[in-house]
Amino acid sequence: GLLTSDLQSPALLLPTHRYVLGLPAMQRIQRAKVLLSGLQGVGAEVAKNLVLMGVGSLTLHDPHPTCWSDLSAQFFLSEQDLGRSRAEASQELLAKLNGAVQVCIHTGDITEDLLLDFQVPSQPYSPGQPSVPLQPLAAGSTQVVVLTASELQEQLKVGTICHKHGVCFLVADTRGLVGQLFCDFGEDFTVQDPTEAEPLVAAIQHISQGSPGIVTLREEADAHRFNNGDLVTFSGIEGMVELNGCAPRPLHVQRDGTLEIGDTTTFSHYLRGGAVTEVKRPKTVSHEPLDTALFQPRVVAQSPQEVHRAHCLHQAFHALHKFQQLHGRPPKPWDPVDAEMVVDLAQALESLKGTEGEPLEEQLDKALVRTVALSSAGGLSPMAAVLGAVAAQEVLKAVSKKFMPLDQWLYFDALDCLPEDEEPFPNPEDYAPRDCRYDGQIAVFGAGFQEKLSHQRYLLVGAGAIGCELLKGFALVGLGAGGSGGVTVADMDHVERSNLSRQFLFRPQDFGVSADLAPHPCPGLSSHNATLPPPNVFLLSSQRPKAEVAAEAARRLNSDLQVTPLTYQLDLTTEHIYGDNFFSSVDGVAAALDSFQARRYVAARCTHYLKPLLEAGTKGTLGSACVFIPHVTEDYRAPASAAASEDASYPVCTVRHFPSTTEHTLQWARDEFEGLFHLSAETVNCHQQALTSLAHLDESQVLTVQQVVLGVLRQRPQTWRDCVLWALGQWQLCFHYGITQLLSRFPPDKVLENGTLFWSGPKRCPRPLEFDASQDTHLLYVLAAANLYAQMHGLPGSRDQTALRRLLKLLPLPDPQDLAPIFSSDLELPSAYAEFGPEQSKQLHEALEIWTVGPPLEPLTFEKDNDFHVDFVAAAASLRAQNYGIPPADRTKTKRIVGQITPAIATTTAAVAGLVGLELYKVVGSPRPRSAFRHSYLNLAENYFSRWVPHAPAIQKFHHWKWTCWDRLEVPAGQPERTLESLLAHVQKLNGLRVRMLLHGKALLYSAGWSPEKQDQHLSRRVTDLVLEVTRQVPKPGQRVLVLELSYEGEKEDVTFPPLHYKL
Repeated sequence: GLLTSDLQSPALLLPTHRYVLGLPAMQRIQRAKVLLSGLQGVGAEVAKNLVLMGVGSLTLHDPHPTCWSDLSAQFFLSEQDLGRSRAEASQELLAKLNGAVQVCIHTGDITEDLLLDFQVPSQPYSPGQPSVPLQPLAAGSTQVVVLTASELQEQLKVGTICHKHGVCFLVADTRGLVGQLFCDFGEDFTVQDPTEAEPLVAAIQHISQGSPGIVTLREEADAHRFNNGDLVTFSGIEGMVELNGCAPRPLHVQRDGTLEIGDTTTFSHYLRGGAVTEVKRPKTVSHEPLDTALFQPRVVAQSPQEVHRAHCLHQAFHALHKFQQLHGRPPKPWDPVDAEMVVDLAQALESLKGTEGEPLEEQLDKALVRTVALSSAGGLSPMAAVLGAVAAQEVLKAVSKKFMPLDQWLYFDALDCLPEDEEPFPNPEDYAPRDCRYDGQIAVFGAGFQEKLSHQRYLLVGAGAIGCELLKGFALVGLGAGGSGGVTVADMDHVERSNLSRQFLFRPQDFGVSADLAPHPCPGLSSHNATLPPPNVFLLSSQRPKAEVAAEAARRLNSDLQVTPLTYQLDLTTEHIYGDNFFSSVDGVAAALDSFQARRYVAARCTHYLKPLLEAGTKGTLGSACVFIPHVTEDYRAPASAAASEDASYPVCTVRHFPSTTEHTLQWARDEFEGLFHLSAETVNCHQQALTSLAHLDESQVLTVQQVVLGVLRQRPQTWRDCVLWALGQWQLCFHYGITQLLSRFPPDKVLENGTLFWSGPKRCPRPLEFDASQDTHLLYVLAAANLYAQMHGLPGSRDQTALRRLLKLLPLPDPQDLAPIFSSDLELPSAYAEFGPEQSKQLHEALEIWTVGPPLEPLTFEKDNDFHVDFVAAAASLRAQNYGIPPADRTKTKRIVGQITPAIATTTAAVAGLVGLELYKVVGSPRPRSAFRHSYLNLAENYFSRWVPHAPAIQKFHHWKWTCWDRLEVPAGQPERTLESLLAHVQKLNGLRVRMLLHGKALLYSAGWSPEKQDQHLSRRVTDLVLEVTRQVPKPGQRVLVLELSYEGEKEDVTFPPLHYKL
C-alpha cells in the first residue's frame, strides 16, 4: 500500500539511488557480499561508492603497508597511517560512511575456500515476479570479487576459481593516466532490467476488432518510441476489457505509427480510455574467463580507432605486468631505459585474436606504449575516481541484475593531460619520490607542476554531491595547498538527511540526527505490516551549512589545504561579495550546480572575468564534464531543452478536471498543497490587500484559494477535532462531491455535436469515491491534511492512527460548501479576478470583519524532506488517480517529481568529478591548444563513454571588425574622468564605428535617435554621474568596472557586440 511503499527498505539514507535503480534492485544490493582486494586509490573509490550505495557486506583485503605514494589518491589514509595495513587503516572511516553496511577485513591469502563463500546462488527468475522482502544478510547472497592493484598471476588464479564457481569477478587498475577494467560475470548471467529508462506508456485513442487488432495512440503519444517485437500489456480500457492485465503481447509498429497486437476479433467492442505499457524483458550475457579474454579481448569502444587504441593499451598493461614479474618492481618514473624495455615486452607478446579466434592484423603503437610506461609509476586521484566509479557500477550491476554489464574490457586513458610532444624530454629527477603525500602525482607530472598546483586559487560553487567529490579531489591533488593558494567553497544550503547517500564529506552529526531512527508503528494498517513515518524521520537539532562542513572535512583529508567556506549564494544579489575584487584574486572556477539557471549565471561571470570554468552534472547514470577556457574554447551554453524542461506546465482545465496522466494528478496535488496551506494563509495574513493578492494569483490557483480563504475565515479551528473535520470535508469536496458535480454537467454518456463521446480520447470519465477510513490512502490524506491545517493555525497535531480512526467513525461526513465553476477547456476559463466578482468580494470582506483576533497563520512552504508534505501530495495524487482510473505514482516517484529531485547515484557523481580533475591538470599546466582539452559524456547504464575536443569560440563579424564571446572593449575612465562624448569618440577611434545606442543594464544612456538637445545634455556629463542619474544606483563596494552595452549604426539584429568595460 501507499503507506508502506517507502518503508520496505531500512536504507532511509538512499532516496536518490532508488530513483535510479528502483526498490527491487536496491533490495538485492542490500543483500550483497563483496570482496575487495587492493586498497590503493582505485580500491578506495570502489569501496567508498559501494558503502554509500548500501551493499550488505564489504570485505577488505590489503595487508600491504601504507606508503607515501598511496596518499595521492587514497583518501581514507593519512600520514599517521604510514606503515599500517591499508585495509586496517581504511576500515574505520569506511564503516562510518554507512552504518548499515558490514565492513570486514580479511588478513590471509585469497584462497578457493574464501572465494566459495562468495558463490552466486541459483535463483531462477521470471518476468513480473514480485520483489522479495528484504531479509537479513546471509551466506549465499549474490556475490562479487574485485581485484585492484594486483599482479597478473593473482588475477588469473582468482579469476579461474571465480568463473568455475559462478562468482562475478572484476579487475580494476590504473597506471598513471591509463585505466583498465575487466568483468567476468560467468557464462550465463541474467540481467533482469537492462535499461535505466522507465517502461514506455502511451495513451490509447482506439483499438480495432480484427486480426490483427490495430491500436491507435493519442496524438501526444510518441508511437515511434516502441520498436517491433516489444512486449506490451494494457490497462484502464473500457469496452475491450479482455486486454486489461493481459499476458505480455508482442507488437509490430506500422508506418503510420499504429501498433499491431494480434487477434482481437473475439474481444468486446472498444469504448474508450486505456494505456499500453512496455514490459521489459530480461537479457542473458555470456563472459569468457580471464585466461581466455586476455588474448581474445572484447573491448568497449565507440569507434574502430578506439578499438585499436584499446588493444594497444591492453598489450601495454600486459607488458607492465611482465616487467613487474621480471624485475620485481614497476618501471621508474620517466626512465627511458625502463620504458623501452616495456615496449620490447609488448612487441614480444602473443598477437591478440578477434571474437572468432582469428589473429588481429594490427600494428602496435610503440609511441603510445612508451608514453604509458614512462608515466605508469604514478597514482592519480582523478583517474582513480573515474575507474573506481565505473568499477563500482559494474559491481552494482552484478548484484542488482540491473543494467547491461561491460563486455568485457574497458580502457580509459587521459594521456592528453601530459605536456605536448614538442616540449623537451623531462628530467627523471624531477619525478623522483620526495617522501610526501603527492609522490604518486609527482611521478606523473613532476615536482614543478606540484608547486604550481599548490599556489592556485580556485572558487568551487556548490558543495553538494559533485561539489564534495571535487573538493575531495582538490585536497588530494594539493590544489591551493601552498602559501599563496587556496580554495573558496560557496554554497548557501544546509546539510540534509538525503545528502548522506552521495555527498561523501557529510556525516549524520552534521545535521543533528536523533538516535531514534525507527519508523513509528501504525496500528490498524496491518495488511502489509505497515508503518507510517513520523513527520520528520530525522529530528533535526542543528543543520549546518554545507560549505562549512565540506571545508572542515577537506582539511581533514589534507591539513595543508587552505579552504574558505562562504554561505552566500552566487547570484545578482551578492555581486558586492563575489565582485571585481573577489574574482581578480581567483585563477579559475569549478561549478557543481543542479540548475541550468545557476549554471548560466556562474558561466556568465566566468566569461565576464575571463576565468576558466570547469563544470559537471549528472542525472542518474548519465554524466557530463566540460571545460571552458577564455579565448580557446566556446563559452558555456545551456542545452536548448533545459529551459523548456524547467518551465514545463500543463493546461489548467486538464489538471483541474480532465487529467489523463500520472503527472497531471501530481501537478493537481501540488497545486492543492499550495492553495490549501500556503496561498490561503498568506492571503488571510494580508487581508487588507486580499483582492489584490487574488488578482495576482495564477489562474490554476485562484479558484481554490477563493474557496479556501472563505472557508478559513468562516470558522477558525480550535481543536484537533476541528482540523480532522476540515480535512474530512476537503476529502469529500475533492474526491466525491467535486466529481459528482463534474459528472452532472458532463454525464458519462454525453455526446458531442460530431457524434463522438465527450468522455473519450484524452478525457477520462471519472467516478466519485466513497470515504473509507480502513483504506490506507484515505486515512493518509486525512492524517496529513489535518496535521498541516493544524500547523498552519498554530495547533498541535497528532500521529495516533488508532485514535484518528475512532474519531472518524464519530464524525459526520460534511456537506459540500461552495464548489468551484467548471470549464471544459482553457478557452472557457475567464480571468481569475473577473470570476472573483462583487458577491464573492462582499462575502470575503464580511468574513474578514468578524475574523477572531489572533496570531497570524503560518504559510507552509512545500519541503521534499518533510514527510507530512510528501504524504499529503502522494495521497491526494493517488486518490485523484483512482477518480480517473490513472495508474498512481508511488511515494518515491511522487517525491522525485513534486520535489523536483534529480535522480542521482554515487558512482556517476564520482566519475564526473574525476573527469573534471583531469581537465584541471591541463588548465593549471602550461598553456595548451584547444586540441588538448576534452568535454566528456558517459552513460554508465549503457557502457557509453565519449570524450571530444570542445568547439572553438564562434567568430562574429561586423564590417571589418571580428570578435568572439571572450572579447570586450576596455576603456579607462581617465583623469579627470571622461564625458560621455569623449567615451563615444574613443570607441569610434577603437573600431571605426559610430555608436547608435549605449546602455547600462536596461537603462538607456544615449541614443542617436534622441533630439539634439537631449543628446547634448547627456554627452556633456561625466560617465559615472550619468549612470548614477539614470539608474539611481551607486557602484557596488569594490566595483572596478562599469559594463556598458553598445549598438552601432547599420548593425544587424542577430549581432551581439562585445561589452564595453569602463574602468573606474
